[in-house]
Amino acid sequence: MEDMMKLKSDLKDLDKEIDRLILERSRMQEQLAAGGAKLVKYKTLEEKIQAALAKEPVAFPRKASVACQGVAGANSQIAAEKLFASPYEMYFKTFEGVFSAIDKGLCEYGVLPIENSTAGQVNAVYDLMMKYRFYIVRSVRVKVDHNLMVKPGTKRDEIREIFSHEQALLQCAEYLKGFPNAKITAVENTAVAARMVEESERTDVACLCTRACEELYHLECLEKSVQDHGGNFTRFICIARHLQIFPGANRTSVMAVLPHKPGALYHILKQFADLGYNLSRIQSRPIPERDFEFMFYLDFETSVYSEDFTKMLMNLSASCEEFEYLGSYEEQV
Repeated sequence: MEDMMKLKSDLKDLDKEIDRLILERSRMQEQLAAGGAKLVKYKTLEEKIQAALAKEPVAFPRKASVACQGVAGANSQIAAEKLFASPYEMYFKTFEGVFSAIDKGLCEYGVLPIENSTAGQVNAVYDLMMKYRFYIVRSVRVKVDHNLMVKPGTKRDEIREIFSHEQALLQCAEYLKGFPNAKITAVENTAVAARMVEESERTDVACLCTRACEELYHLECLEKSVQDHGGNFTRFICIARHLQIFPGANRTSVMAVLPHKPGALYHILKQFADLGYNLSRIQSRPIPERDFEFMFYLDFETSVYSEDFTKMLMNLSASCEEFEYLGSYEEQV
């Protein structure tokens, strides 16, 4: 028992040292960049986009330091490993921790869930978009399967509390009705839920999590794929501190505050219709500390290389009280 405690302590110390070294590496990278090139200030968004296209990388990176929310075994890890061939994941307790890691240069990229095909948008992430400066460089869809995990030996009828992330609980709402005597408890992450079950002294607890957690946290899978809908997908965005446009970019995301006048939204939507651009998503969120004012998030599909692309962005910007270009990227399915 003492050997196990020492091993866990040594592992935590090692993780802290790895985190310190990655932070130091990021700082050294920034120093090299600053020494090799002067900071360029672009007068217009068009100039910034054209500059990013001019230095377009050959391909999306295979290796990178990636910020994820939760702990090992989370769906964010699955998304990161689908995006990158060899990611080094750093885990943060909250979504804001991921944004902050990118903002401070601690990690090169961050992976965040943005919407689910069953439970809808992840409001906490949308709200944090208003607080931080970042760019979306890619998105990915991940098939999400939730599984009922317990300590080895626990029976289904013995379960008195089930832990998981609130999105997972929503995606399994009908299934959970089969546990009328169990308390349903939301926690930060599905993998955090798995770790809680492993570390709990109780034998009547369970969690909804990924299959990867079974081995990671020494659990037993009682029932597989318990989500209410088989086609359960979560869309994740990959964010970076600076604008990067990779080959194949055919989707663009923007944020906008519209004027308070009749026809403002119609005028915006008409611009997409006139150019034949597919508006694939429009979402609104209330702006904190501003009564009944909303930020609109729009995703539209068109090649970043099309002749009308930058002109379209300029027209959108001119039609809005506030406008933020979030990036152009490809979605990986």
